[in-house]
Amino acid sequence: MNVRWLILWLSLSLFSNCNNMTNEKYTNKLIDETSPYLLQHAHNPVNWYPWGEEALQRAKEENKPILLSIGYSSCHWCHVMAHESFENEEIAQMMNERFINIKLDREERPDIDNIYMDAVQTMGLRGGWPLNVFLTPDQKPFYGGTYFPPEQWKKLILSIESAYKNKHDQLYESAVRFAESLQQSEAEKYGLSDEEIILKMDDYDSAVSRISKQFDDKWGGLKRAPKFPMPVIWNFLLSYAHASENQQTLDHVLFTLDKIAAGGIYDHIGGGFARYAVDGEWHVPHFEKMLYDNGQLLSLYANAYKLTKKKSYLKVLTGTAEWLQREMLTESGGLYSALDADSEGEEGKFYVWTFDEVRNLLEGYDFSVVAEYYDVVKKGNWEEGKNVLRKLEDDAMLASELHISEDSLESIVESFNQKALEERSKRERPGLDSKILSGWNGLTLTGLCDGYQATGEAIFKELAEKNAQFIKEQMIKDGKLIRTYGKNVTGFLEDYASVIQAFIKYYETFGEEEFLHLAHDLTKETITHYFDEKEHFFFYSSNESESLIARKKEIFDNVIPASNSIMADNLYRLGLMLDDDSLKSISYKMTGQVNKLINGGDTEYLSNWAHLGIMIINPTAEVIIVGPDAQDFAAKINQNYLPNKILMTSKSESNLPLFEFKTANQGRTTIYVCFDKVCRQPVYTVEDALRAIHEGK
Repeated sequence: MNVRWLILWLSLSLFSNCNNMTNEKYTNKLIDETSPYLLQHAHNPVNWYPWGEEALQRAKEENKPILLSIGYSSCHWCHVMAHESFENEEIAQMMNERFINIKLDREERPDIDNIYMDAVQTMGLRGGWPLNVFLTPDQKPFYGGTYFPPEQWKKLILSIESAYKNKHDQLYESAVRFAESLQQSEAEKYGLSDEEIILKMDDYDSAVSRISKQFDDKWGGLKRAPKFPMPVIWNFLLSYAHASENQQTLDHVLFTLDKIAAGGIYDHIGGGFARYAVDGEWHVPHFEKMLYDNGQLLSLYANAYKLTKKKSYLKVLTGTAEWLQREMLTESGGLYSALDADSEGEEGKFYVWTFDEVRNLLEGYDFSVVAEYYDVVKKGNWEEGKNVLRKLEDDAMLASELHISEDSLESIVESFNQKALEERSKRERPGLDSKILSGWNGLTLTGLCDGYQATGEAIFKELAEKNAQFIKEQMIKDGKLIRTYGKNVTGFLEDYASVIQAFIKYYETFGEEEFLHLAHDLTKETITHYFDEKEHFFFYSSNESESLIARKKEIFDNVIPASNSIMADNLYRLGLMLDDDSLKSISYKMTGQVNKLINGGDTEYLSNWAHLGIMIINPTAEVIIVGPDAQDFAAKINQNYLPNKILMTSKSESNLPLFEFKTANQGRTTIYVCFDKVCRQPVYTVEDALRAIHEGK
């Protein structure tokens, strides 16, 4: 029986010829874990183990297959399967008799999740979460899938048992083949080589042309449902439009941001974005709120605000920052990971409104205005009388139709928002995933810095300062970054790349040179322990980390940019800032290799690489400011959308190489605008500096 036939046989067996109960009389090995997701399963009747030597060794000793079940705390279908199957005593007994059962929080161990998600997709099966993968005792995968209803799950348990006993040799042979596939290097898999490739703007013109064919001209974004915000795509297109002066592309990016901000995916009452919209209109969200989405969306809307100064973008920025401060910030400055979609066992219950609930908060004319503003209707704009608040018209158009001023409209809506927020706070809150992850905090710190650059609002500075200090003091131990606060697990490349990026941005925003040096120290750590000198990419895990059946490299951007693409950008910027050609050389080789894939049509999932490619092709402005007002001058320059620049400041002097021979002339704050270390005449005003930057573009 070959590999494909085995997969087909197991799949068909689910369809050939439940008890729901939460039972806290049971306690399993997850009880000592700190992950909220794992603790959710600590009282299942399933004998769950955390990933570790005890479970893996027991599987070998008892020659039992491993069931590895992967999810995260705010995953809706993870909750459903838990209630239907893992809390069911009959099903739990079936699992306990036949498997060594391991529960894994994908957010704590993305390295393991990446391997087995890749395995399931290699089998030709659907990937997603919950991810349930069956392994041999030596961790090789042979079957898997996502959510299974309870009757299918019971059939699968029996089918796996039968296959393991009666077709063991064929099963193990297929597992070996899947493991070999997982161990294939990314360079081999995607045909990458480090031959010298000259980046050309024509390549990115073609790439944008391909993406533009997917544009949704009615609702913004791309033509698909569900709709994910995918900030990495729109940040790339924003930078492309700026570099190429392509108005059509810029118009679609801004149209998309308008539609996202107006839709139900944005929480108009409490701020912050849900993970995605289940429809094609940004209307009904999957209500979970993830830190990594909101950090990136802060950067995206900050960049758009720098370019347009649109008031609606400012509202989104400040609303999201207020949500972070109110609901996600710890006293010590760390940021929690996520809010669940569910409360009281119902998805979205915390966020939706009935017609009468809105009317009870307002009277007369004000109610009619708010109902029109947020599309609140008696029958509900979603289901069963529920309304997901969204805006179908912009403020100016609606004010005109209602024959009131925009200021009056804003006043009525703001009054409602405050009352609604107070009323909503009385509801049972969605579950909080209280893990603090260094990488996600890094993405959000970058967003907070971008928010402060764009707006100058104090809330961004306050949050950024607290969070930067938290990462520096609590997430770096003996020079190494840890993944999860309170757990001594070495960070993954995603964590290093995102924190390095954030520290570079923090230095450019606030001028604290210590953070630039920290970024450099962490970069040296990644080169020592993660870099593959043969393929010129970084492994996802350290060479000091636990040995798994494969050591992967993350190349493709997704809802979070690929850790290698973030790292390549970091190396380019640090190479310029520190005048280190070796760092730039690594960045060039990485970007050049990926350019082959971009030319092959994969731009949507290589957008961060394309963003860097445009930066490399076009002259990068090196802006060095020296003098007593250096930080004030920097703040004014940072208010402008200038994606292809580095900015460095010093009030008096610095030992950094780019400050050599650069002084505050006659005590005046002096701005040096340089390209490839060739500097123009020093200037003394922000206006003259901006002119020099644009002339050198």
